[in-house]
Amino acid sequence: MKRKVVSTLAVLLCFCMLGACGKEEATVEYVQPEIETIPTVEETKDEEPAQEEHVRIEDELPAGMYFSELTHLPIDESLKDQRPIAAMVDNEKTALDHFGINDADIVYEIMNSTQNDRITRLMVIMKDWGKIEQLGSIRSTRPTNILLAAEYNAVLCHDGGPFYIDAYFSKEVFKDHFSGIFSRVDNGKAREFTEYIMPGDLDKAFKNSKFSTTYTEYYPGEHFKFAPKADPITFEGEENAKTCTFIDLPFKHNGSELKYNESDKKYYYSEYGAPHKDGKTGEVLCFDNVIIQRCTFSQLDDHGYLIYNVIDSGKEGFYCTNGKCIPITWAKGGEDNSLTRFYDMNGEEIEINTGKTYITLIPSDSWDQLVIN
Repeated sequence: MKRKVVSTLAVLLCFCMLGACGKEEATVEYVQPEIETIPTVEETKDEEPAQEEHVRIEDELPAGMYFSELTHLPIDESLKDQRPIAAMVDNEKTALDHFGINDADIVYEIMNSTQNDRITRLMVIMKDWGKIEQLGSIRSTRPTNILLAAEYNAVLCHDGGPFYIDAYFSKEVFKDHFSGIFSRVDNGKAREFTEYIMPGDLDKAFKNSKFSTTYTEYYPGEHFKFAPKADPITFEGEENAKTCTFIDLPFKHNGSELKYNESDKKYYYSEYGAPHKDGKTGEVLCFDNVIIQRCTFSQLDDHGYLIYNVIDSGKEGFYCTNGKCIPITWAKGGEDNSLTRFYDMNGEEIEINTGKTYITLIPSDSWDQLVIN
Protein backbone atom coordinates (compact mmCIF):
# COMPACT_ATOMS: atom_id res chain seq x y z
CA MET A 1 0.00 0.00 0.00
CA LYS A 2 1.40 3.34 -0.97
CA ARG A 3 1.63 5.79 1.80
CA LYS A 4 2.41 9.46 1.65
CA VAL A 5 4.12 10.63 4.78
CA VAL A 6 4.16 14.26 5.57
CA SER A 7 6.28 14.98 8.63
CA THR A 8 7.83 17.86 10.32
CA LEU A 9 10.67 17.34 12.72
CA ALA A 10 11.72 20.38 14.61
CA VAL A 11 14.73 20.12 16.79
CA LEU A 12 15.84 23.10 18.59
CA LEU A 13 19.21 22.88 20.31
CA CYS A 14 20.30 25.87 22.13
CA PHE A 15 23.66 25.87 23.83
CA CYS A 16 24.76 28.89 25.55
CA MET A 17 28.40 28.56 26.29
CA LEU A 18 28.20 31.27 28.78
CA GLY A 19 29.63 29.23 31.55
CA ALA A 20 29.80 32.19 33.74
CA CYS A 21 26.01 32.68 33.40
CA GLY A 22 25.17 28.98 34.27
CA LYS A 23 22.50 28.58 31.48
CA GLU A 24 20.58 25.17 31.33
CA GLU A 25 20.40 23.10 28.13
CA ALA A 26 17.07 23.65 26.18
CA THR A 27 14.63 20.71 25.78
CA VAL A 28 13.97 18.98 22.44
CA GLU A 29 10.27 18.70 21.25
CA TYR A 30 9.29 15.90 18.83
CA VAL A 31 6.12 16.36 16.71
CA GLN A 32 4.29 13.10 15.68
CA PRO A 33 3.99 13.08 11.88
CA GLU A 34 0.46 13.00 10.33
CA ILE A 35 -0.14 10.04 8.01
CA GLU A 36 -2.61 10.27 5.10
CA THR A 37 -3.55 6.97 3.48
CA ILE A 38 -4.44 6.94 -0.21
CA PRO A 39 -6.51 3.87 -1.25
CA THR A 40 -5.19 1.79 -4.13
CA VAL A 41 -7.32 0.92 -7.19
CA GLU A 42 -7.76 -2.58 -5.82
CA GLU A 43 -9.26 -1.21 -2.62
CA THR A 44 -11.81 1.00 -4.35
CA LYS A 45 -12.99 -1.10 -7.27
CA ASP A 46 -15.55 -3.06 -5.20
CA GLU A 47 -17.20 -0.01 -3.65
CA GLU A 48 -20.78 0.49 -4.92
CA PRO A 49 -21.66 3.91 -6.31
CA ALA A 50 -24.07 5.92 -4.21
CA GLN A 51 -27.67 5.38 -5.37
CA GLU A 52 -29.64 8.44 -6.34
CA GLU A 53 -32.64 9.06 -4.13
CA HIS A 54 -35.91 9.08 -6.06
CA VAL A 55 -37.39 12.56 -6.17
CA ARG A 56 -41.17 12.33 -6.44
CA ILE A 57 -42.89 14.33 -9.15
CA GLU A 58 -45.99 15.93 -7.70
CA ASP A 59 -49.15 16.67 -9.66
CA GLU A 60 -50.06 20.23 -10.52
CA LEU A 61 -53.36 21.40 -9.09
CA PRO A 62 -55.47 23.65 -11.35
CA ALA A 63 -56.92 26.81 -9.84
CA GLY A 64 -60.23 26.32 -8.04
CA MET A 65 -59.69 22.56 -7.73
CA TYR A 66 -58.58 20.14 -5.03
CA PHE A 67 -57.41 16.53 -5.11
CA SER A 68 -60.35 14.23 -4.37
CA GLU A 69 -59.87 12.08 -1.30
CA LEU A 70 -61.43 9.18 -3.21
CA THR A 71 -59.39 9.27 -6.43
CA HIS A 72 -56.69 11.97 -6.08
CA LEU A 73 -58.05 13.44 -9.32
CA PRO A 74 -58.63 17.22 -9.38
CA ILE A 75 -62.28 18.14 -8.77
CA ASP A 76 -64.07 21.38 -7.98
CA GLU A 77 -63.06 22.89 -4.66
CA SER A 78 -66.72 23.47 -3.77
CA LEU A 79 -67.04 19.69 -3.27
CA LYS A 80 -64.23 19.42 -0.73
CA ASP A 81 -66.45 18.93 2.32
CA GLN A 82 -69.33 17.19 0.55
CA ARG A 83 -70.12 13.68 1.74
CA PRO A 84 -70.21 10.93 -0.90
CA ILE A 85 -73.11 8.57 -1.40
CA ALA A 86 -72.88 4.79 -1.39
CA ALA A 87 -75.51 3.39 -3.74
CA MET A 88 -76.59 -0.26 -3.81
CA VAL A 89 -76.86 -1.50 -7.40
CA ASP A 90 -78.52 -4.75 -8.45
CA ASN A 91 -76.10 -7.06 -10.25
CA GLU A 92 -78.53 -9.70 -11.47
CA LYS A 93 -78.38 -10.18 -15.24
CA THR A 94 -81.99 -9.01 -15.52
CA ALA A 95 -80.95 -5.65 -14.02
CA LEU A 96 -78.53 -4.93 -16.85
CA ASP A 97 -77.74 -2.60 -18.46
CA HIS A 98 -76.44 -0.55 -15.55
CA PHE A 99 -76.48 3.23 -15.72
CA GLY A 100 -74.02 5.73 -14.26
CA ILE A 101 -71.61 3.33 -12.59
CA ASN A 102 -68.75 4.56 -14.78
CA ASP A 103 -68.97 7.88 -12.93
CA ALA A 104 -68.35 6.23 -9.55
CA ASP A 105 -65.07 6.80 -7.72
CA ILE A 106 -64.98 3.40 -6.02
CA VAL A 107 -66.95 0.23 -6.79
CA TYR A 108 -67.33 -2.65 -4.32
CA GLU A 109 -68.40 -6.08 -5.55
CA ILE A 110 -69.56 -8.32 -2.73
CA MET A 111 -71.36 -11.62 -2.46
CA ASN A 112 -74.96 -10.69 -1.67
CA SER A 113 -76.28 -14.13 -0.81
CA THR A 114 -75.00 -17.67 -0.35
CA GLN A 115 -77.89 -18.77 -2.53
CA ASN A 116 -78.30 -18.29 -6.29
CA ASP A 117 -74.66 -19.35 -6.91
CA ARG A 118 -73.48 -16.59 -4.56
CA ILE A 119 -74.70 -13.72 -6.70
CA THR A 120 -72.92 -10.43 -6.11
CA ARG A 121 -74.19 -6.89 -5.63
CA LEU A 122 -72.37 -3.65 -6.33
CA MET A 123 -71.95 -0.71 -3.98
CA VAL A 124 -70.75 2.44 -5.74
CA ILE A 125 -69.11 5.30 -3.84
CA MET A 126 -69.60 8.66 -5.57
CA LYS A 127 -68.36 12.04 -4.38
CA ASP A 128 -69.88 14.33 -7.02
CA TRP A 129 -73.40 12.95 -6.85
CA GLY A 130 -74.84 16.21 -8.17
CA LYS A 131 -73.81 15.21 -11.70
CA ILE A 132 -75.86 11.99 -11.69
CA GLU A 133 -78.08 11.63 -14.75
CA GLN A 134 -79.22 8.09 -13.98
CA LEU A 135 -77.73 5.62 -11.50
CA GLY A 136 -78.85 2.10 -10.83
CA SER A 137 -80.95 0.14 -10.69
CA ILE A 138 -81.12 0.54 -6.90
CA ARG A 139 -81.69 -2.50 -4.69
CA SER A 140 -81.57 -3.57 -1.04
CA THR A 141 -78.58 -3.40 1.29
CA ARG A 142 -76.89 -5.77 3.73
CA PRO A 143 -75.09 -5.22 7.07
CA THR A 144 -71.68 -5.51 5.39
CA ASN A 145 -72.46 -2.57 3.13
CA ILE A 146 -73.52 -0.43 6.08
CA LEU A 147 -70.18 -1.05 7.78
CA LEU A 148 -68.18 -0.27 4.64
CA ALA A 149 -70.17 2.85 3.69
CA ALA A 150 -69.42 4.30 7.13
CA GLU A 151 -65.70 4.23 6.31
CA TYR A 152 -66.39 7.09 3.89
CA ASN A 153 -69.04 8.81 6.00
CA ALA A 154 -71.23 8.12 2.96
CA VAL A 155 -75.01 8.34 2.90
CA LEU A 156 -76.22 4.87 1.95
CA CYS A 157 -78.82 4.80 -0.86
CA HIS A 158 -80.82 1.58 -1.14
CA ASP A 159 -84.27 0.03 -1.29
CA GLY A 160 -84.85 -1.75 2.00
CA GLY A 161 -83.20 -4.96 3.10
CA PRO A 162 -83.59 -7.81 5.61
CA PHE A 163 -84.44 -6.95 9.21
CA TYR A 164 -80.81 -7.54 10.16
CA ILE A 165 -80.03 -4.01 8.96
CA ASP A 166 -82.39 -2.39 11.51
CA ALA A 167 -80.02 -2.73 14.45
CA TYR A 168 -77.29 -0.99 12.47
CA PHE A 169 -79.43 1.92 11.29
CA SER A 170 -80.50 2.53 14.89
CA LYS A 171 -76.92 3.62 15.65
CA GLU A 172 -76.07 7.28 15.23
CA VAL A 173 -72.98 6.52 13.13
CA PHE A 174 -75.05 4.58 10.57
CA LYS A 175 -78.40 6.36 10.63
CA ASP A 176 -77.99 8.58 7.53
CA HIS A 177 -79.50 6.58 4.69
CA PHE A 178 -82.19 6.91 2.02
CA SER A 179 -84.39 3.93 1.22
CA GLY A 180 -86.97 3.38 -1.50
CA ILE A 181 -87.49 7.08 -2.31
CA PHE A 182 -85.90 7.32 -5.74
CA SER A 183 -87.46 7.62 -9.19
CA ARG A 184 -89.14 4.81 -11.07
CA VAL A 185 -88.20 4.41 -14.71
CA ASP A 186 -90.41 2.47 -17.10
CA ASN A 187 -87.89 0.10 -18.70
CA GLY A 188 -90.25 -2.77 -19.43
CA LYS A 189 -88.95 -4.83 -16.51
CA ALA A 190 -90.49 -5.99 -13.25
CA ARG A 191 -90.87 -3.21 -10.64
CA GLU A 192 -87.91 -4.43 -8.58
CA PHE A 193 -85.61 -3.46 -11.47
CA THR A 194 -87.01 0.02 -12.12
CA GLU A 195 -85.69 2.23 -9.30
CA TYR A 196 -82.95 4.71 -10.23
CA ILE A 197 -81.38 7.83 -8.77
CA MET A 198 -82.31 10.57 -11.21
CA PRO A 199 -81.43 14.31 -11.34
CA GLY A 200 -82.89 16.16 -8.35
CA ASP A 201 -83.64 13.01 -6.34
CA LEU A 202 -80.79 13.48 -3.88
CA ASP A 203 -81.29 17.24 -3.53
CA LYS A 204 -84.89 16.57 -2.60
CA ALA A 205 -83.96 13.71 -0.26
CA PHE A 206 -81.45 15.81 1.68
CA LYS A 207 -83.86 18.74 1.85
CA ASN A 208 -86.58 16.54 3.34
CA SER A 209 -84.24 15.02 5.90
CA LYS A 210 -81.98 16.28 8.65
CA PHE A 211 -78.95 14.63 7.11
CA SER A 212 -75.92 16.78 6.44
CA THR A 213 -74.58 17.03 2.90
CA THR A 214 -71.13 17.69 4.35
CA TYR A 215 -68.85 15.48 6.42
CA THR A 216 -70.03 14.91 9.97
CA GLU A 217 -68.24 14.15 13.22
CA TYR A 218 -68.21 10.48 12.18
CA TYR A 219 -65.95 11.06 9.18
CA PRO A 220 -62.86 8.94 9.96
CA GLY A 221 -60.55 10.74 7.54
CA GLU A 222 -59.05 9.97 4.16
CA HIS A 223 -59.23 6.32 3.22
CA PHE A 224 -56.19 5.91 0.97
CA LYS A 225 -52.66 7.13 0.42
CA PHE A 226 -52.20 8.08 -3.23
CA ALA A 227 -49.21 8.19 -5.51
CA PRO A 228 -49.24 11.21 -7.87
CA LYS A 229 -50.54 10.60 -11.37
CA ALA A 230 -47.30 12.13 -12.67
CA ASP A 231 -45.26 9.56 -10.72
CA PRO A 232 -47.32 6.36 -10.61
CA ILE A 233 -46.63 3.08 -8.86
CA THR A 234 -45.20 0.51 -11.29
CA PHE A 235 -43.66 -2.02 -8.86
CA GLU A 236 -40.42 -1.78 -10.81
CA GLY A 237 -37.82 -3.81 -8.94
CA GLU A 238 -40.40 -4.99 -6.40
CA GLU A 239 -39.42 -8.51 -5.34
CA ASN A 240 -42.98 -9.63 -4.50
CA ALA A 241 -44.61 -8.19 -7.64
CA LYS A 242 -45.94 -10.48 -10.34
CA THR A 243 -47.70 -10.04 -13.66
CA CYS A 244 -51.41 -9.32 -13.39
CA THR A 245 -53.16 -8.87 -16.73
CA PHE A 246 -56.18 -11.10 -16.05
CA ILE A 247 -58.23 -11.64 -12.89
CA ASP A 248 -60.89 -14.33 -12.74
CA LEU A 249 -62.98 -13.81 -9.60
CA PRO A 250 -64.66 -16.82 -7.96
CA PHE A 251 -68.21 -15.50 -8.35
CA LYS A 252 -69.91 -18.34 -10.19
CA HIS A 253 -73.22 -16.62 -10.87
CA ASN A 254 -71.80 -13.43 -12.38
CA GLY A 255 -68.57 -14.77 -13.85
CA SER A 256 -66.83 -11.50 -12.95
CA GLU A 257 -63.48 -10.80 -14.65
CA LEU A 258 -61.00 -7.96 -14.99
CA LYS A 259 -58.69 -7.67 -18.01
CA TYR A 260 -55.74 -5.29 -18.22
CA ASN A 261 -55.38 -2.97 -21.21
CA GLU A 262 -51.75 -1.97 -21.72
CA SER A 263 -52.63 1.02 -23.93
CA ASP A 264 -54.41 2.98 -21.18
CA LYS A 265 -53.18 0.92 -18.20
CA LYS A 266 -56.66 0.18 -16.88
CA TYR A 267 -58.53 -2.95 -15.81
CA TYR A 268 -61.77 -3.55 -17.74
CA TYR A 269 -64.65 -5.30 -16.02
CA SER A 270 -66.73 -8.08 -17.57
CA GLU A 271 -69.52 -10.28 -16.24
CA TYR A 272 -72.01 -12.74 -17.67
CA GLY A 273 -69.56 -13.37 -20.50
CA ALA A 274 -69.47 -9.81 -21.85
CA PRO A 275 -67.83 -6.44 -21.16
CA HIS A 276 -69.82 -4.32 -18.71
CA LYS A 277 -71.18 -1.42 -20.77
CA ASP A 278 -73.06 1.63 -19.53
CA GLY A 279 -76.67 1.62 -20.71
CA LYS A 280 -76.44 5.19 -22.00
CA THR A 281 -72.87 5.81 -23.12
CA GLY A 282 -71.79 2.28 -24.02
CA GLU A 283 -68.51 2.83 -22.18
CA VAL A 284 -66.95 -0.23 -20.57
CA LEU A 285 -66.44 -0.03 -16.81
CA CYS A 286 -62.73 0.19 -15.97
CA PHE A 287 -60.41 0.89 -13.05
CA ASP A 288 -56.89 2.08 -12.26
CA ASN A 289 -56.66 0.09 -9.02
CA VAL A 290 -57.92 -3.34 -8.00
CA ILE A 291 -57.94 -4.43 -4.35
CA ILE A 292 -58.84 -8.02 -3.50
CA GLN A 293 -59.52 -9.03 0.11
CA ARG A 294 -59.82 -12.53 1.51
CA CYS A 295 -62.58 -12.43 4.12
CA THR A 296 -64.53 -14.89 6.23
CA PHE A 297 -68.29 -14.51 6.59
CA SER A 298 -71.03 -15.57 8.96
CA GLN A 299 -74.28 -17.11 7.77
CA LEU A 300 -77.28 -15.33 9.32
CA ASP A 301 -80.05 -17.76 8.37
CA ASP A 302 -81.14 -20.40 5.88
CA HIS A 303 -82.25 -17.83 3.32
CA GLY A 304 -78.77 -16.91 2.17
CA TYR A 305 -78.35 -13.75 4.27
CA LEU A 306 -74.85 -13.23 5.62
CA ILE A 307 -72.40 -10.71 6.99
CA TYR A 308 -68.73 -10.53 6.10
CA ASN A 309 -66.38 -10.42 9.07
CA VAL A 310 -64.81 -7.17 7.89
CA ILE A 311 -63.62 -6.34 11.40
CA ASP A 312 -60.45 -8.39 11.34
CA SER A 313 -56.70 -8.13 10.85
CA GLY A 314 -53.83 -9.90 9.14
CA LYS A 315 -55.95 -11.37 6.37
CA GLU A 316 -54.57 -11.91 2.85
CA GLY A 317 -55.18 -9.87 -0.24
CA PHE A 318 -53.73 -8.43 -3.45
CA TYR A 319 -53.25 -4.96 -4.80
CA CYS A 320 -53.19 -4.79 -8.62
CA THR A 321 -52.25 -1.83 -10.81
CA ASN A 322 -50.32 -1.13 -14.01
CA GLY A 323 -50.41 -4.79 -15.05
CA LYS A 324 -48.78 -6.10 -11.87
CA CYS A 325 -49.86 -7.04 -8.36
CA ILE A 326 -48.36 -7.50 -4.93
CA PRO A 327 -49.56 -9.55 -1.96
CA ILE A 328 -50.99 -7.46 0.87
CA THR A 329 -52.68 -7.84 4.21
CA TRP A 330 -55.59 -5.79 5.52
CA ALA A 331 -57.00 -4.78 8.88
CA LYS A 332 -60.11 -3.02 10.17
CA GLY A 333 -60.54 -2.07 13.83
CA GLY A 334 -63.53 -2.69 16.04
CA GLU A 335 -64.97 0.83 15.93
CA ASP A 336 -68.09 1.21 13.80
CA ASN A 337 -66.53 3.62 11.30
CA SER A 338 -62.89 2.50 11.46
CA LEU A 339 -61.02 2.43 8.16
CA THR A 340 -59.84 -0.69 6.40
CA ARG A 341 -56.09 -0.31 5.96
CA PHE A 342 -53.92 -2.20 3.46
CA TYR A 343 -50.29 -3.19 4.06
CA ASP A 344 -47.42 -4.62 2.04
CA MET A 345 -45.30 -7.56 3.18
CA ASN A 346 -43.03 -5.20 5.12
CA GLY A 347 -45.97 -4.01 7.20
CA GLU A 348 -46.01 -0.58 5.53
CA GLU A 349 -49.32 0.94 4.47
CA ILE A 350 -49.52 0.85 0.69
CA GLU A 351 -50.04 3.73 -1.68
CA ILE A 352 -52.43 3.30 -4.59
CA ASN A 353 -52.41 5.02 -7.95
CA THR A 354 -54.50 8.02 -8.84
CA GLY A 355 -57.85 7.07 -10.36
CA LYS A 356 -60.82 4.78 -9.83
CA THR A 357 -60.69 1.73 -7.58
CA TYR A 358 -62.43 -1.65 -7.62
CA ILE A 359 -62.60 -3.50 -4.29
CA THR A 360 -63.91 -7.01 -3.79
CA LEU A 361 -64.28 -9.30 -0.79
CA ILE A 362 -63.60 -12.93 -1.68
CA PRO A 363 -65.07 -15.54 0.70
CA SER A 364 -62.28 -17.47 2.38
CA ASP A 365 -63.79 -20.80 1.36
CA SER A 366 -63.44 -19.90 -2.34
CA TRP A 367 -60.10 -18.05 -2.11
CA ASP A 368 -58.23 -20.91 -3.82
CA GLN A 369 -60.46 -20.43 -6.88
CA LEU A 370 -59.17 -16.91 -7.48
CA VAL A 371 -57.07 -16.73 -10.67
CA ILE A 372 -54.50 -13.96 -11.25
CA ASN A 373 -52.11 -14.13 -14.18
